Amino acid sequence: MYAVIVTGGKQYRVAPGDTLRVEKLNTPEGESVELDRVLMVADGDNIKLGAPYLDGGRVMARVKAHGRGPKVEIIKFRRRKHHMKRQGHRQAYTELEITDVSA
Repeated sequence: MYAVIVTGGKQYRVAPGDTLRVEKLNTPEGESVELDRVLMVADGDNIKLGAPYLDGGRVMARVKAHGRGPKVEIIKFRRRKHHMKRQGHRQAYTELEITDVSA
């Protein structure tokens, strides 16, 4: 059994036992979170689709950790103009472990 969910503006295919990194959620570590924006749930040949979201579909997950991804370097450079700007960015994430999928 698996589901397709939306969180943080991205879509993820999840199944019980999976671990994934999503955009940062404001939930403490060790707590459970319910993801109710479910697009699709499939159990073998039985597929349920939402329009756009599935009524009664939910995915339960446990927050394993919060962190920040690798640094992305941004360099803006104009040749012959004595201009160079450096900037870095690290995206915050939440690591989830999927515990239950239901429709």
